[in-house]
Amino acid sequence: MVREINANDFDEVVLKSKRPIVVDFYSTDCPPCAQLKPIFHRLAEAYGEYMDFIEIYRQGNKDFALSLGVKGSPTLVFFKDGKETGKRLNGYISKPDLRKAIESIIGFSLLDKEPEKVECDVLIMGGGPAGLTAALYSARANLNTIVLEEGITGGQTANTYFIENYPGTDGQIEGKKLTDNMRKQAESFGAKIDDLKEVFEINLTDSEKYVRTEDKIYYSKAVIVAMGAQPRKLPAEGEVEFRGKGIHYCAICDGAMYEGKHVAVIGGGNSAIQEALYLAKIADKITVIHEFDNLQASNILQDKAFSNPKINFIWESHVIKANGDGMLKSLTYKNLKTGVLNDVSVDGAFVYIGLTPKTDLFKGVLNLNKYSYIKTDDDLMTNVKGVFAAGDIRDKKIRQVVTAAGDGAVAAINAERYISEL
Repeated sequence: MVREINANDFDEVVLKSKRPIVVDFYSTDCPPCAQLKPIFHRLAEAYGEYMDFIEIYRQGNKDFALSLGVKGSPTLVFFKDGKETGKRLNGYISKPDLRKAIESIIGFSLLDKEPEKVECDVLIMGGGPAGLTAALYSARANLNTIVLEEGITGGQTANTYFIENYPGTDGQIEGKKLTDNMRKQAESFGAKIDDLKEVFEINLTDSEKYVRTEDKIYYSKAVIVAMGAQPRKLPAEGEVEFRGKGIHYCAICDGAMYEGKHVAVIGGGNSAIQEALYLAKIADKITVIHEFDNLQASNILQDKAFSNPKINFIWESHVIKANGDGMLKSLTYKNLKTGVLNDVSVDGAFVYIGLTPKTDLFKGVLNLNKYSYIKTDDDLMTNVKGVFAAGDIRDKKIRQVVTAAGDGAVAAINAERYISEL
């Protein structure tokens, strides 16, 4: 259980506690705080027996936070025996980062404990449109279905401001609303969603299939791999330093902090231009930096971008360096024709330069193409019997929400047939 306190309670609740404590200094209208909240609460459920989880509203206790040297949100501070201990965490904090910090203080890992054994008919790895559609079809076929998701369900689609080409909608729908609908529909047929799970071990063979997380080991008759792809990181000096501090990969997640500011969008495909149009509703100026002399986005998106007075373009250029002091202040880019280096002052930068499939777990297990996408046959089965792949993680030419959903349906139907033949 997570408890919220204020500065007046700090000495009694935190410093006098006989148990280790982690304190989350959070703010409102803070995308990293919103991302951390479900992680913080989930780990409180897992580790609440061994330490206390406290929240303090930083904006409402600003002077107190400053007295502790807390100047940004979220900031996690750890205490033991009345003294601060361990390393502070701030900015975008992943579940593995927080879990490891907690375990270093309490002195053991949940992985040291015997995992709970869970059996199912179909285990779906990934909770985006492909995984959720597969769950719908699988559960509707009366198969015991579990969706295993490392984050919050929805995948990249949930972080897309709007989708205009998904059949059956009113012409435009928010990505999160669409994936929320998908989740509710899958759950209505009995699918179980286990989100915020870390996968530590897999065993995928013709005869046995299991996946180990921090607290459970899932045995299944068939597995559908639908973990999707993640944004390719900007290959520029300073990217790591300014990630979450000016460099971002999701406009709907982080765009709100740039109201009235100047932001760059790096890329020229559908995702880049869609997000540039979204950011134009918030920021005062958008500069699109693209490596070619033309956009690869659809014609309708190009028309909207070229007609928007807030959006301007830097063509045939690569960003090679991010500059700033704590926060991003400018980008250095190189003109690919002339080789000339220039700087552009920006408050933030959003990167859309392609995707990388989440297939590290499957190297040496499933057959991958040269770009690390999973190879399948026409039934979406991989080289391992009973293991299917669907969505953006699969080797295919077209990657759209609707094709991911189609893959999910095909994979689930063929998984059902596979199980019936066992």
